[in-house]
Amino acid sequence: MRTLARWAREEWGLLYVTVREALLKRKLRALPMTVGAVGLTALLQYVQNQPWGYQLVQNTGAVRAEDPLWLALLRTPLSLFVPALDLPVWGALAQILLVFGISEVCIGWWRTLVIAYVATLAGTLYARVGISLGAHAPFGLPWTDAQVVDTGPSAAVVGLAVFVAWRYGAYATAGAVTVAMVAEVLIKENLAGKEHLAALMAVGVLCLAVAVRHRRGRLRLRLRRASGSLSRRGQRRSDSRTGRGSGLPPIRS
Repeated sequence: MRTLARWAREEWGLLYVTVREALLKRKLRALPMTVGAVGLTALLQYVQNQPWGYQLVQNTGAVRAEDPLWLALLRTPLSLFVPALDLPVWGALAQILLVFGISEVCIGWWRTLVIAYVATLAGTLYARVGISLGAHAPFGLPWTDAQVVDTGPSAAVVGLAVFVAWRYGAYATAGAVTVAMVAEVLIKENLAGKEHLAALMAVGVLCLAVAVRHRRGRLRLRLRRASGSLSRRGQRRSDSRTGRGSGLPPIRS
């Protein structure tokens, strides 16, 4: 039990402390974007279940691979918050509240939205590529998937979970989410599962870019410190030669 507790502290300790302190100090004020996203999702769920609202939501937030690309790109941001009709809405609301909330506290609201959009967009674009490859290709999709309505926050949730876990050192958690998504595709090969893998690949590229940027920043800092140290040493040597070190008066022009 102690070993498990120690592992949990190492895995989630920094993440837990960050979220806990923010919620204790500001409560829901620490999650304005998340609260807004939950409210928007609940509103869209209500509207699309009304006779007068279903087509409105479809026209503004439903994405299909058969749609023109420009139209899919316009609808993709709102499609994040349109719950899938064949899934319980409480699942989407819980995902947004938990994962978006943790992400907003840890990396900020605008980074959360950017990563969520990148992950969702990766899935949307993959669907078109997969359908063009065909069902018999390793990463292909059947042509019938072009008519599937692609909405919901699942791809964004997967991408955010992996990014935040990686950023805060919860590498086992990030690996577990990745393995779960691969298992989903192996057990039930469908459009949603493969889009989750596409989202993971896009977020993986983001993680790599952030790691390279940080490494370059640390390298530049080390070079600055090294050059500053060398200049100080050179200055001390110069002072010792021209002053008290030689015993001679300084040279005057």
